Amino acid sequence: MDTHRLTPDWEYVADTVMGGVSTGGLSVESYQGRQATVLRGEVSLDNNGGFVQIATDLNPVGSLYDASTWDGFALEICGNDATYDFRLRTDALSRPWQSFRTDFIAPDTWQTVRLPFADVTPHKTDAQFDPARLRRIGILAIGREMQAEIAVASVHLYRS
Repeated sequence: MDTHRLTPDWEYVADTVMGGVSTGGLSVESYQGRQATVLRGEVSLDNNGGFVQIATDLNPVGSLYDASTWDGFALEICGNDATYDFRLRTDALSRPWQSFRTDFIAPDTWQTVRLPFADVTPHKTDAQFDPARLRRIGILAIGREMQAEIAVASVHLYRS
């Protein structure tokens, strides 16, 4: 397997940007013996809310990132055995609620989880996913009341 390591500059975002009341944060720390970016939070559905996330632009200025020669993303992760969303944004999306997505479970021991582009589905858009037009990725705890805890040690593009 061939890989290319990315160096995300993660930022924390929660539903408070739209009036929700979920709480949380991002930290960089040693998590079960590995240096990682950690998302922790409490997702609340109150006040039409329901998410906490870490997200990053793939290029610093938000320009397009061509990942068309790769098969998908591989995340080295550890967490609380909960299900999380992996969201991708391209220049085909104009509204904040639109995305391309897949989900995964954050295992309670360090593992590499592969997220193939073939498994990505459009959400609230008729646009087709094009990995040559990527802009942003995000990891979200969303849609249900939950305690979020997920650590991300690295993000790679991979091809078989």
